[in-house]
Amino acid sequence: MERPKNSFLEELSNGLGSHQDQASILLEYEAHIDEILIELHDWTNDDEVMEQIVSRLGSPSEIAELWKEELSVTPSNMKWLFIFLNIIFFGGGSLLTLAHNLYQWDWLSAIWSHVTAVPTLIAFLYMFFWALLGYEIGKGFGHGGRILLRKTFLLSLIPNLVLMILTVFKIIPHEWFAPLLTKTFIIACIIFTISLYPISWIGYRWGRKASI
Repeated sequence: MERPKNSFLEELSNGLGSHQDQASILLEYEAHIDEILIELHDWTNDDEVMEQIVSRLGSPSEIAELWKEELSVTPSNMKWLFIFLNIIFFGGGSLLTLAHNLYQWDWLSAIWSHVTAVPTLIAFLYMFFWALLGYEIGKGFGHGGRILLRKTFLLSLIPNLVLMILTVFKIIPHEWFAPLLTKTFIIACIIFTISLYPISWIGYRWGRKASI
């Protein structure tokens, strides 16, 4: 059963040509083919085995074309897109907080009341944002996206850390965040912040699998 596997990988290698992630892509597909071969361990016809591999993974030429298309999405653009979205998230929250404390507008107070009434929902939506970050990087860059994920995560986390520092040292008055800034909420924020990278990593693994 090694003949179909070797034939598939050889054709995929030729199709990828000088792709920068050729080695990691071949290793990834080799692992998936091994999983398929384990399921088909009692099959003896190499042609039928090859048909099963192609039906599940696609033909080598199709796979090669998909990976070449992925190169059109630059890592830099993807990284700065998520950093920008995170800044918008924090910038919007900061402007809402500032405006609420400077202006006594009824409609603004109503929005503030609704937002501060659902801190758990906000936290889970933010966790979903980080899972989506990992998923999109995994789907867009596959095995080669690990370094990009790490860089994007560290840069995107800067607004979070700046806000924590400003709050801890009372540069931003604690009263501005009432009734959010409770001991329970602070502990929850710390736990959620620690869990953001594992969450984005799980999203990355999921996206990487979806790209195959």
